[in-house]
Amino acid sequence: MIVVTSDAECSLLIDGQWIGTAATMPILNPYSGAVIDHVACAGPDHARQAIASAERGHIAIARLSTWERAEILRRTAEMLSQSAEIFAATITTETGKPITASRKEVARAVNTLTLSAEECTRLNGETIAFDSFPGGEQRSGYYIYEPVGIIAAITPFNDPLNLICHKLGPALAAGNSVILKPAEQAPLVAVMLGKLFLKAGLPAGALNILTGYGEQFGDALVADSRIAMVSFTGGAKVGEHITKRAGIKKLAMELGANSPVIVMDDADIDQAAKACASGAFSAAGQNCIGVQRIYVADAVYPQFREGLIAYVDQLVTGDPMDGQTDVGPMISINEAERMEQWTAQAVQAGAKILSGGKREGAIFQPTVLENVPATAAMVCHEVFGPVVSLFAMRDIDQVIAASNAEDYTIHAAIFTRNITTALNTARRLKVAGVMINDSTDYRLDAMPFGGANRGNMGREGVKYAMREMSHTKVICFNMA
Repeated sequence: MIVVTSDAECSLLIDGQWIGTAATMPILNPYSGAVIDHVACAGPDHARQAIASAERGHIAIARLSTWERAEILRRTAEMLSQSAEIFAATITTETGKPITASRKEVARAVNTLTLSAEECTRLNGETIAFDSFPGGEQRSGYYIYEPVGIIAAITPFNDPLNLICHKLGPALAAGNSVILKPAEQAPLVAVMLGKLFLKAGLPAGALNILTGYGEQFGDALVADSRIAMVSFTGGAKVGEHITKRAGIKKLAMELGANSPVIVMDDADIDQAAKACASGAFSAAGQNCIGVQRIYVADAVYPQFREGLIAYVDQLVTGDPMDGQTDVGPMISINEAERMEQWTAQAVQAGAKILSGGKREGAIFQPTVLENVPATAAMVCHEVFGPVVSLFAMRDIDQVIAASNAEDYTIHAAIFTRNITTALNTARRLKVAGVMINDSTDYRLDAMPFGGANRGNMGREGVKYAMREMSHTKVICFNMA
């Protein structure tokens, strides 16, 4: 068994130096409840110091050639791959994610950094036809991409490594400096990754890391006029707070979702049931694109329900460091208690528990509900836990309307063998991605990713994030 150790109490990275603070915060193992480490708590002064450092760091990294930036990203990816097991163990220890899932996350993070290295040399502009309008006949030119400057990156706990790489990789590839504020519950992998970047040759100040409680220094960070962009992944409430404090600057936000799945009567029911079980309960349901609501055609509802329950009942809950575990603890007992309360409220309102529904410490059993009222929190809010709700579908138009009713959406899914049905439904769903014959939680790190409706504030996915983190500059020659 791998033992996770660190010197994380010196967890603030400012101007290439690791520093500590008098105040520290504990990092808890969600499964055991034990304190696994402490990290430094940044304050407003640290935020200002980090911004000053990032100003110098931006000048340094922007001066690097694209191949030099790409080489730093490649070296970091290689070292991360070589240290995969210790990173995976750290993710599991601080988040409760099963070790098999943590290993997959590390592999994805390596891919994200590798993609960033590749796209670094592809951020190209284009020539412009200035002679396309009268008066431009003697003009010639083009546009290029330049970095926006300093980016404040704020990441959540559920994919603590790969989501950091989705911020840092594109930002650094485009020539920006970054101030990273990792999740309070899971900052250790951020510290570990920061050390790899420095070892790979990243200029001092190009990456700064502030750990601790966001409410103590977050406003000082995001409100500063020297910050050119805030890239945030997390809850809508915090996202709204940031928008009010940030002022006039570029914002990119992914604010969660409430993912619907539609199962038509011509679908491969076993495939659909298996995919939905995986999509609803991976990472203990703490996934912004996890399956939450499943609408099943009347004719196949009993068959799908039976198949889904069979797959769910096979899931193994328990110690996340055990390779046989499918579902570990939620990030805290408080979150598991929230699931317990929401489930009880749904049952009181008429819902029926088909599987699960019980809590033990921070572990909440994978739970399947049916007959959940549309007004229940389980349906009208993001669950972010291991609970999925089933609905018998009588009218596809009503289901599409219900799917489109949520403020924050990312992915939807439809299971059908009919290509016309798939395409027509995909066009009508107001989401940022439609997975056909697949779970809503499928994501390729190279594809554009982000929210729709109120959650539509920019795109991640390496190539697309790099453009979000850049601005265009036009160069025009008057040859007269």
